[in-house]
Amino acid sequence: MDSAKLGQFLNDKWDSDIVPQLVDYIRIPNKSPMFDADWVANGYMEQAVTLMEDWARAQAIPGLQVEVVRLEGRTPLILLEIPATGPETGEDTVLLYGHLDKQPEMTGWDDDLGPWKPVLRGDKLYGRGGADDGYAIFGSLAAVLALQEQGLPHARCVVLIEACEESGSYDLPAYVDHLAERIGQPSLVVCLDSGCANYDQLWCTTSLRGMVGGNFTVKVLEEGVHSGDASGVVPSSFRLLRQLLSRIEDEDSGRILLDGLHADIPAERREQAQRAAEVVDTAVFDKFPMVQGLVPMDEDLTELVLNRTWRPALSVTGIGGMPALASAGNVLRPETAVKLSLRLPPTADGKTCGELLKEALLRDPPNGAQVTLELEKSSTGWNAPAMAPWLEKSIDDASQAFFGKPAMYMGEGGSIPFMGMLGEKFPGAQFMITGVLGPHSNAHGPNEFLHIPMGKRVTACVSKVLLDHHAASLRGETSGSPVAADSGTRHGDHGCC
Repeated sequence: MDSAKLGQFLNDKWDSDIVPQLVDYIRIPNKSPMFDADWVANGYMEQAVTLMEDWARAQAIPGLQVEVVRLEGRTPLILLEIPATGPETGEDTVLLYGHLDKQPEMTGWDDDLGPWKPVLRGDKLYGRGGADDGYAIFGSLAAVLALQEQGLPHARCVVLIEACEESGSYDLPAYVDHLAERIGQPSLVVCLDSGCANYDQLWCTTSLRGMVGGNFTVKVLEEGVHSGDASGVVPSSFRLLRQLLSRIEDEDSGRILLDGLHADIPAERREQAQRAAEVVDTAVFDKFPMVQGLVPMDEDLTELVLNRTWRPALSVTGIGGMPALASAGNVLRPETAVKLSLRLPPTADGKTCGELLKEALLRDPPNGAQVTLELEKSSTGWNAPAMAPWLEKSIDDASQAFFGKPAMYMGEGGSIPFMGMLGEKFPGAQFMITGVLGPHSNAHGPNEFLHIPMGKRVTACVSKVLLDHHAASLRGETSGSPVAADSGTRHGDHGCC
């Protein structure tokens, strides 16, 4: 591989082709189904699918097959199949993953920015979805194109781009089962939907938290009444809700009180957290737009990394039953509802944790209030098994080649439901989970941006790993490859970066 030549090819490809496509993509308000119940009628998801489908069909990759797969009653899925450059790797397959649905608008955007308003400012492209995760299909195919431009080999590649990741990927298992024969048995999975702690080196994700979330409601009245008349007689729904939340969270420290929502942190993950904290230093917390004077939840940077990646944490992300301040009268409200987002340790079972949450919040409601919890998500996280030596070396070589620094490894606080499912279906696969969501990129929030140079370099790193995967397959070092099967070699105990 001529790294300089490959880097220049991808730089040109991004500037002339990929960035303009992402500009058009950002304009489309294709919110995930959880946030747009009328997504079919609105047609925005279809616009995004068509944009990506048309671009993929225009790429000069020999044998590329492009299909939009549609199962009844489900969001669509884009399936791309790229044949191997030669017969040497047999049916060995690389699976590349991304998604095209987006989070909702969120308030707080700068006056000259907006969720559906693409703005190029220096090396950043602002707008919803460019980094999370619109760039994935473009980066995946560009990585293959960059290899082929130099006549370099790669194994068969399958690209899956789903349309409901931000809603918990509830449609994806059906598609993976439906397409099982066409997907095959991947020996390497590349996911471009994760984060990075800085833009100076390649970051690979070693774990992802799970999540339990839903709408929690405390009701005390059939209708609102005069607060002067009822207060002191009818209990406040807000106070009762606060009281119930204290069953699961210490209001002083934020620590989750239910033992069943915690998990042991492996020693290797603690070591990785310490190294990551040493590299990013105070950026562990000062990357967030905290108000002046606010201090983080711990003084120890390593503990902050572990809080973010391995410990459960509760957030209230929405509220109902409360009028806006300007229209709030002297009324004792009938109910208070909140949307709970409870992040779980990577190894905690999502379904079990959901039941624990329901039991804690719904048993013996104070004052006999009506209490309901409607769970919307109960997803298990993911913890990477040990990494194969060839992939560890390839990732570090790629980071040195295109960033000039060694690769780093760290867990992420968010969730990618697909990873846990793939880990179960393909226990012998290696995983390269990476992404461009770095400091201040603010995925899901206002002023979200894609750091374009990071996108280019991550794409180049994927090219390098695809090339090294091909070589490893020939040596019989990739699980499921024909050579490995013939030699009797197995690496089912290896996994991700």
